[in-house]
Amino acid sequence: MTSMKKLALAASISASLLVSGCASIVSDSQYPVVVKSEPSGAEYQIRNRNGSLVHQGTTPSTVTLKSGAGYFKGERYKLHFSKEGYEDQDYTMDSSMDGWYWGNLLFGGLIGMLAVDPATGAMYKLPPAKTANLVQIPMAPTAPEAEVVSSVSE
Repeated sequence: MTSMKKLALAASISASLLVSGCASIVSDSQYPVVVKSEPSGAEYQIRNRNGSLVHQGTTPSTVTLKSGAGYFKGERYKLHFSKEGYEDQDYTMDSSMDGWYWGNLLFGGLIGMLAVDPATGAMYKLPPAKTANLVQIPMAPTAPEAEVVSSVSE
């Protein structure tokens, strides 16, 4: 390979690193999340931080959710589970900082750290699964049948 080709290759690699963030290169801004319940077969709804319904279904299921909610803002989801005979359950699922975001210090530079990753949501990640542990509603005990006392008269 000639030195000119090597220089062009190095320049194109450097340019691609400079115009993209490290987390954007290595991670993603959307994640598959497994939604489960014990017992399974519960209905669920997922709402984003704005309260908009983004997904609903029956457990178990896998959904793809965005990790970012705007510039330098991670997404927060509210999950509601319901199943007949069980108490409804509500959970919150927050995004967290993706470790690859700090790779911008070495590879992505300020553009990746302050623009690309925060804008795309790639600086955040979501947990791989959320499980609801449903509590069965106790049934009211039924009254035992009254004993019939028969008195036999003589």
